[in-house]
Amino acid sequence: MTRRPGGIRRPVVVAVAALVPAGLAGWLLWDAEADGGKKAPVAAASSASPGGSPSSQAPSRQPSPSDGKPSASGPSAPGSPAPGSPAPPSASPAAADDGPLPDGPLKGKVVLVDPGHNIRNSEHTTEINRSVDIGTGRKECDTTGTSTDAGYAEATFSLDVAHRIRTLLRAQGAKVVFTHDGERPYGPCVDERAAIGNQAHADAAVSVHADGSAVGNRGFHVILPASVKGGRADTSPIVGPSKDLGVRIAGHFVRSTGSAPSNYIGGGTGLDTRGDLGGLNLSTVPKVFIECGNMRDPQDAALLTDGAWRQKAAQGIADGITDFLDG
Repeated sequence: MTRRPGGIRRPVVVAVAALVPAGLAGWLLWDAEADGGKKAPVAAASSASPGGSPSSQAPSRQPSPSDGKPSASGPSAPGSPAPGSPAPPSASPAAADDGPLPDGPLKGKVVLVDPGHNIRNSEHTTEINRSVDIGTGRKECDTTGTSTDAGYAEATFSLDVAHRIRTLLRAQGAKVVFTHDGERPYGPCVDERAAIGNQAHADAAVSVHADGSAVGNRGFHVILPASVKGGRADTSPIVGPSKDLGVRIAGHFVRSTGSAPSNYIGGGTGLDTRGDLGGLNLSTVPKVFIECGNMRDPQDAALLTDGAWRQKAAQGIADGITDFLDG
């Protein structure tokens, strides 16, 4: 889950009839304003999104510690350092994909997969609450993430989906680098997450998350980098390719999961553009975030906690990445 500040400008969209999976009426949608008038398609479901909430409904956040999110809880990953252990050196990728890779259409490509949050962040509130430079200001190192009402943590979800994505992309010959693999005591911080992708010279980077909004708010959305220039941040070289990556992921996510785009963010497009996220602001490679669903809605939570659905989610994300890299 990525906290939204107030006053984020919504995109202007134009709809054109197009085909989507059986049972979903949908459109190809363009965010003409966010891309300087250039039009890029994304498959999206109709405004009659599951859950019945109107697409104009404003998001509602649950009050919680650190970044407006409920504290995630769950078991420590096997082999995790003891609480209080020093963090690894900055920008050192965890569980780098160093094994032999099969020949495939993505041979020679590098993909950065960033599992959102860390299951042990709640044990290190001082460390994750310290501010870091995000180019246009300062923000928390990281946050605890959200969870379902039953306690299934976003950090657990994101790492599981990341593993599935890695398996799918490796099978096509891609080298996959993680920002962490549950082995760190906390974090990494958002600036380090960006640096790992930059230093890997990733051809594409995706940060995997799930949202924590109000009951009735349903669906996924892909977060694209805004045009940002300030301090260490300059997204101008990646805004275009990142949007292309996000559009392709959104389209394939619909096809693979059957899930509708968010009915509370993005005006039904499945896309949201933000300039307040250090993981995007500081990236020098094409990068997007995906919020796969709302953990606080019972219907979405039932999907997010289902292993078969998580495999479909991973397939949609991997297919979108493949489509982008093949294009």
